[in-house]
Amino acid sequence: MPSHSLPELSNRRVRRSLELRERLFRAALDLFAKQGFAETTVEDITNAADVGKGTFFNYFPSKDHILLAFAHMQLEQLRLAVEEARHASAPLLEFVRSLLVRMTAEPARNPDLIRVLLLAFLGNSEVRQAMRDLHVHVLDLHTQMVQIGQERGEVRTDLPAAEIALVFRQAMFGTLLIWTLYGDDSLEKRLNSTFEIIWSGLAPRAPGNPASPGIVTSIAK
Repeated sequence: MPSHSLPELSNRRVRRSLELRERLFRAALDLFAKQGFAETTVEDITNAADVGKGTFFNYFPSKDHILLAFAHMQLEQLRLAVEEARHASAPLLEFVRSLLVRMTAEPARNPDLIRVLLLAFLGNSEVRQAMRDLHVHVLDLHTQMVQIGQERGEVRTDLPAAEIALVFRQAMFGTLLIWTLYGDDSLEKRLNSTFEIIWSGLAPRAPGNPASPGIVTSIAK
């Protein structure tokens, strides 16, 4: 085989591997949404993906890791967004508003899946601990986003960035959680409403104007 064919063969194998992983990942998410996480077996997933059962374990140690893969997918999307925000010329207000739409595109397509994922996150101790660890990284990225806004004079600086980030994350997560009770087309409207209220409290304080009362401090973990 000519040497120049080796990189091409290697790239083909990488693409094939990524395609198989994605097929398993999507098949699993679809089954979780249709029949529940606990009720879905690895064999169900491999049958739906039309691959051998052993193939699954080449990509995921267990079906629990499908949940973590979904969370890490969202985390990577947020990480890239933070890097984008550092160089974006648009006001942070507009950037974050558009980011919310991007970050919730997957949940909006499948509310049943989000319900299942939330239940699994809460009910599985191994996954729950991994999600706690992931929360630390997500909060750090949100904190960086707030710091960008503070440095530009677009976000108030009288409160620590980490506290603002935590309140923002909790408000958005709560909105998503309540929306799953309905699973209709109101997600974007609900998020925008929450965002507008939260953002109004993030505006820079006028000189001599004390911080708004009622802000709970020292809650970042």
